[in-house]
Amino acid sequence: MKIKLVFATFALFLTFLSQGVAQVGEEENWDLYDDLALVDDTKVKRFAKPTIVGMSPTRFLSLSYDQQLPYIMNLSAARFPVSSNSGWGVDEEAPVSSSGDVTFTGGMRFNSNIPVISKASLVWQTGLNYMRTGYSISAPAGQTKLPVFANALNERGLNNLSWANTVFVPVSEQSFLIFQGSLDLSGDYDWSLQPLQTVRWSLAAIYGKRVSETKRWGFGLARTYRVGNLNYVPVILYDVTSPNRKWGTEILFPARAHGRFNFSKNSLLLFGYELEGQSYRMDALSKGNNSYEIRRGELRPRLELQKQLTGPFWLNLQAGYRIDYSFDVDELPEGREFFRGFFGEQPFGMRNTLHDALYFNIGISFVTL
Repeated sequence: MKIKLVFATFALFLTFLSQGVAQVGEEENWDLYDDLALVDDTKVKRFAKPTIVGMSPTRFLSLSYDQQLPYIMNLSAARFPVSSNSGWGVDEEAPVSSSGDVTFTGGMRFNSNIPVISKASLVWQTGLNYMRTGYSISAPAGQTKLPVFANALNERGLNNLSWANTVFVPVSEQSFLIFQGSLDLSGDYDWSLQPLQTVRWSLAAIYGKRVSETKRWGFGLARTYRVGNLNYVPVILYDVTSPNRKWGTEILFPARAHGRFNFSKNSLLLFGYELEGQSYRMDALSKGNNSYEIRRGELRPRLELQKQLTGPFWLNLQAGYRIDYSFDVDELPEGREFFRGFFGEQPFGMRNTLHDALYFNIGISFVTL
């Protein structure tokens, strides 16, 4: 009943908002700016457009509910609270000290992307995003008490509050640059302010070419927490729409990659995957200025149906498989971040594993047409 009330309130708010908002966008898909050009007194200077034809509609506001089906959580041995001296770690092959049956993982998600500057020579979008992940974990048969780590997840869950920005800079009629950046406050906070050193930042820069109305590509570099740990990875952009506008791709590898089938102008199907993750400070377990952080990363193969309900309101139905990439733990002295990458040998504070699980996501979006 609470979920239905939230969706109804959100839909009412969007109906009111739609009276004053004619055009909006999200991420690097900006259909509303397709026909803009920079004009001076003598000529029209043309720039690369920020999108191609046939892509999924751009979202201005969206509200969704995400839930995973039950699975098992395995935790390695660790001491609590965190040590206050030189730190601690466990071996790569740490023995499992406990496990729990996770009967619930999920919560509400809100995303926004608002165009601030919409010139032909510059497009800037910004938005606040929030993701809640609550947990219900029970001790396995024969045990009556949960580990401190699992109990903290049960009581406080995980929250992610993000301020994201995307800037599209056309260089010529074909070439363009894209810059994406975000500040994330992630952890088990209860809306009280965390120390500023727990704010994590991500950044990506891409150079690309819009070859035609139906194809664009690009490459770049990203500083990201998508798989939990801080990492630096190459980025590949590849968006294509077939001549009949039925098939296409929407790829920003490695963050996400989807094939697309357009049933009509009012409905489409995406099939592929997305990486989801961040570094979450466990305030309940951190000691002093040391930051105790879950390096959470998930791979989500999925299907997503997008269908117009009425006017600018679209329904989003998603179903897939959540594959655990990382749920390990680091202790950061004084909250200072470090780089492990794919090949670093720094020990973790805990080596945890989550059994894979099916998941679903249902949401409503206010989009551009």
